[in-house]
Amino acid sequence: MKVYGVIGWKNSGKTSLMERLVTEITGRGFSVSTVKHVHHSVDLDQPGKDTYRHRQAGAQEVVLASADRLAILVEHRGIEPELPAVLARLAPVDLVLVEGYKRDAHPKVEVWREETGQPLIQSGDPLVRAVASDATLTLPVPVLDLNDTVAVANFILRETGLV
Repeated sequence: MKVYGVIGWKNSGKTSLMERLVTEITGRGFSVSTVKHVHHSVDLDQPGKDTYRHRQAGAQEVVLASADRLAILVEHRGIEPELPAVLARLAPVDLVLVEGYKRDAHPKVEVWREETGQPLIQSGDPLVRAVASDATLTLPVPVLDLNDTVAVANFILRETGLV
């Protein structure tokens, strides 16, 4: 499995780019999975539901299975999983796009918009291979048009050796 990151500061457009990239790359016949890192507590379950009750009783993993999808809820009880452990749980695909995990050691495209008021991450991270932006920038890495999904997808697919 090839792994490629999409990083950037809050409200820079990472999720929108991820969504467009998944559509573009799967449309070319590649299988894609995504990993989204969040910095806040997440609970997909609801109090009172059977699976919530299983977790509250102490189950380490709870699987929800239906005709449409399968979800595995894993209780870490305060220990955040590292990216390699998350990736190890995924079924094999051609490409895993990772949103976040900006400090991890995998190649990345940084999404940067001047309006966020944040500095570029690229200047301090040699694994940022390109910056996708809606601004005109001069950098030591390629600057891609944030709104040109095809160009960003082409860059990632070339970088990963999938094309």
